[in-house]
Amino acid sequence: MEASDTYLSIASESQSSIREKASKFLAFASPVRNEEEVKVYLEKLKKDHFNANHHCYAYRLGHPDAGVYRINDDGEPSGSAGRPIYGQLLSRNLSDLIVVVVRYFGGTKLGVPGLIHAYKSAASDSLDHSRIITKVITSQLCVRFPVLQMNDVMRILKQEEADILSQEYELNYKICFSIRKSKSALIKTRLLSLTNIYIYE
Repeated sequence: MEASDTYLSIASESQSSIREKASKFLAFASPVRNEEEVKVYLEKLKKDHFNANHHCYAYRLGHPDAGVYRINDDGEPSGSAGRPIYGQLLSRNLSDLIVVVVRYFGGTKLGVPGLIHAYKSAASDSLDHSRIITKVITSQLCVRFPVLQMNDVMRILKQEEADILSQEYELNYKICFSIRKSKSALIKTRLLSLTNIYIYE
């Protein structure tokens, strides 16, 4: 079965907080597109909350069927923080986001079950405040063709709802465009049905 070319993410950053036995858990959910953005976001939160005891997180990037993820307990008992946060991303099937839960220790130990509950609840609450959006996976292609083919090429690109990224003209025309991944095979076939067409990625 072919993977869908859409997946769910969040539109913007959201925050929430809960308390468990005097410990305060601040949860932050934010969209991220790559590991560099993950790093920048984590550094910002650690700077903003430098005196917190733990900065636990989970993130997931790319299509859920083929993406990458990471979890981090940041000093909490293994499996008590990062994994329950990640579980919330899985249960909602979200990707291209990070959830960080910042803990200020209140003096009373919660035990592993208590920590799992607190981190799960904090992550869930932050996602409850997020606006869910659908993201579409696209392919980027370029097509080179003689100027006489311009009208035919442009008609196909328009009919298949391709987004033109760039155009240039030397000996031939060259147009680079993005298209929904599920349509990439069809548009290649349609363009190649014209004469003197060259397509590359």
